[in-house]
Amino acid sequence: MCRFLAYSGEPVFLSDLVCAPTHSLVHQSLHAEQGKTETNGDGFGLGWYGERPEPGIYRDISPAWSDENLVNLCGQVRARTFFAHVRASTGTATARTNCHPFVNGRHLFMHNGQIGGYLRIKRRLEALIPDALYDGRRGSTDSEALFLLALSNGLAEDPIGAMAETLATVRDLMKAAGITEPLRFTALLTDGDELIAYRWACDARPPSLYYRQTEAGLVVVSEPIDGAKDGWQVVPKGGTLRARRGGPVTVKGPEPVKRSIAA
Repeated sequence: MCRFLAYSGEPVFLSDLVCAPTHSLVHQSLHAEQGKTETNGDGFGLGWYGERPEPGIYRDISPAWSDENLVNLCGQVRARTFFAHVRASTGTATARTNCHPFVNGRHLFMHNGQIGGYLRIKRRLEALIPDALYDGRRGSTDSEALFLLALSNGLAEDPIGAMAETLATVRDLMKAAGITEPLRFTALLTDGDELIAYRWACDARPPSLYYRQTEAGLVVVSEPIDGAKDGWQVVPKGGTLRARRGGPVTVKGPEPVKRSIAA
């Protein structure tokens, strides 16, 4: 499993959250405490919003703990909204195109989890992605495929309903293929203004997800970056977090959807 961090609020240097804390994301790339694996060394990625409406992206296959460019970039870039991700592959290649976050227009997306038996349904899943979106597919991960399929289902207009419909479709493919491994989906989506965090799974065991809101802004993480749970709130299993930059945080439990991903 991977580790990630999202921030939305007053502009801050990326290093303040990605590199500086005692249990920072860079530290978690080598010493994660709440993930399936302690080491997340299969690449990393950053996505941030500056003066332009579309985000900037920097991704590489080197481990985050050993990349001097990452540290330097984080120390120079100041952003109002940004994503950071360290990857532990669940079976697809270690390649720059497979590193998160993924981008489409104004949207950034990153994922921590897995589609059980993904390679057995990969071709069927990709066939559901419209050509206009599939032309933008650069990697081979289940995460990017989920993102593109959700966009085709109306993710930009209805981020909760579209994602629930997408995961229900994937569950149908898994059941048809006789896959018993779980679908686990803890993920983050933003257009630079609104941030949505999902913590869903078909077996009620989604990866961990925490958030903390201060006067400066909102931080959402896989695990607390200060090594302590004090001051952090847990997004409940089956829950969804939504917040506009500078606005209140709304956290809801399992959403009523057309089809349940737990089915």
